[in-house]
Amino acid sequence: MLRVGAVNYLNTKPLIEGLTEFAPNIRLSLDLPSRLADQMAAGELDVGLIPVVEFLRAKNYSLVPNCSISSRGPVLSVTLFSRVPWGEIHSVSLDEGSRTSAALTKVLLANPSIHYHPLPITAAAEDVPTDAVLLIGDRAMKACLPGFEFSYDLGAEWFDRTGLPMVFAVWAVRPGVDLGEAEHAFVRAKKFGLSRAGVLAEREAKTLGLDPGYCRRYFDTIIRYDLGEPELAGLRRYHQLTAELGLTPEGVDLVRYHRPHLEQSR
Repeated sequence: MLRVGAVNYLNTKPLIEGLTEFAPNIRLSLDLPSRLADQMAAGELDVGLIPVVEFLRAKNYSLVPNCSISSRGPVLSVTLFSRVPWGEIHSVSLDEGSRTSAALTKVLLANPSIHYHPLPITAAAEDVPTDAVLLIGDRAMKACLPGFEFSYDLGAEWFDRTGLPMVFAVWAVRPGVDLGEAEHAFVRAKKFGLSRAGVLAEREAKTLGLDPGYCRRYFDTIIRYDLGEPELAGLRRYHQLTAELGLTPEGVDLVRYHRPHLEQSR
């Protein structure tokens, strides 16, 4: 069996719809992005839909081609809520489930004097003592936080600064793993999932307490699921900026997965 882990957020649904049917040898598990990254590092997963910052930190993973969770502008599911204007933020609570977006927050705020604190998944965001709080995923999409006067969509902030897509997560493959018959299943699942965007939106909206039309537009116009040259350019820029802050190592190659030679797998 191929051990595959993915995030259990709304934005992942088109990538995992039908995945185990296209590749019956896949055993799929769902968890928080930060935990998936830890499971990959511990060798407990062969393939993981992990935060890109953890892909970069690992240094030796390869990318499943043509699949990502990205945005070209607002992303809706990565929001920095703040009691004060952007330039007056001095402390931030970071969603425990986030690593890519936590690093993105530090890149965008670009202030080494800001203090960062973890926000546990079970903690109420409204109660944080910090100036601002970062929320991601379904939690961000449902949050209102009326006590916070300002809200900043970090996908929009990134695009306004760089003009490039922001890649939040990729399918990463550990070195030496042979995907076998599952090699093409990830792209097939993506195409299948996107063809069922309306069905997925209606189904997931009931679970999340969101409007089905809102979820449909989220799939169709907000989240991008490709990993072409624009997305790779955005990923390289993110790597450059995070490396300058010491958040990721330098010299990481964005290597696409290729099937290991028989001699290498012995």
